[in-house]
Amino acid sequence: MKLFVNARYLIVPFSSLVTIFGIFQGGVFSWIGVILFGIFTLIDTLTRNIHLRAEKDINGNSFGIKEFQYVVMYIMLPVFILLQVALAARLYQYTSGFLIEKSIFLGLGFESGISFFNLIGATLSTGLWAGLGIIYGHELSHNKKEGFFVSRLIMALSGASHFTYAHVYNHHLDLGHQDDPATAPRGRNVYAHAWLSHAGQSKYSYDLEKTKLTKQGKSVLSFHNKWIIGYLYSLPSIFLFIWSGGVLGLVALIGVWSISNFLLEALNFMGHYGLIRKSGNPVEHRHSWDNDNVFTSWFFIEIGRQGDHHVRGETYFWELDDVGAPNYGIGYFSLFVLTLIPSLFRSYVKNLLEDWDKNHATHDESEISNKFKF
Repeated sequence: MKLFVNARYLIVPFSSLVTIFGIFQGGVFSWIGVILFGIFTLIDTLTRNIHLRAEKDINGNSFGIKEFQYVVMYIMLPVFILLQVALAARLYQYTSGFLIEKSIFLGLGFESGISFFNLIGATLSTGLWAGLGIIYGHELSHNKKEGFFVSRLIMALSGASHFTYAHVYNHHLDLGHQDDPATAPRGRNVYAHAWLSHAGQSKYSYDLEKTKLTKQGKSVLSFHNKWIIGYLYSLPSIFLFIWSGGVLGLVALIGVWSISNFLLEALNFMGHYGLIRKSGNPVEHRHSWDNDNVFTSWFFIEIGRQGDHHVRGETYFWELDDVGAPNYGIGYFSLFVLTLIPSLFRSYVKNLLEDWDKNHATHDESEISNKFKF
């Protein structure tokens, strides 16, 4: 049982490695990351009615192995680096005019050179799995030791190192309030939210550092500023892609960052859309949407159990459980497809929000909803 409980969370690591292998192999395999995303969306839809609780032994102890899970999370940093290196190698081949031809390495067939069409596939695959891999940056942000630093490095690979501070010190404290950029108010679509949340969290991180450094009598425009340092962590990616592809490389990197950050903010969007909390009141299970069908739980390392996570923020993901929070009823992949068509998403959540207003909201929260549509 212990082996199964821990191995089931390896879907993203394994799929990331398959994606990297596909990009290195070349040809149509460059699209493997996109194909996997489509397959997993289908699996997520088909398993929507399967739900499992956190696995524990007869003494109530979790079957999760902390050491194993943390090793996996730390290993994901070099995996994400390798993902970018794989794309950069293909960019170099394309911009250098490598001939497209078959070759053999270690008994496996590879294609040197790449067409523009397959380069697009490699870029989309990289963006998707860099974005899906952000779940590890999120998980490690709640580790106050070395995990926090590794989280910043993982997020820096997507140009979003500010997330680590904003998530812990802004989102978790201001959840459900208009002071939280990551909480999407009612009526906002995922496209607007992706930008507003990203920019808002970056601004929060900057303001946090500015306030701290001002009190310390230090210059905001210095290497004491962790907001600045966080963006400097992204420079290796920028240099790599400019070196490998020049202007095209920079365009590809912007594409990867745009996709990965869009997926990150889509998770924020789906986790809290339209839910309200009056400032000063405690965060409760009802202030987050749960998403706990079996495939979403395993793929996203239980990030869908938002109700429990936001009440017990430092709890290990494999210990998070069903706490009776409001539930979408479908997994993240399926829900994500709906968010891409705002009218369909609003139609789907309309009754769910009405139920929340009626059965979960306090009087004060209902007044906020009626007055501000937040």
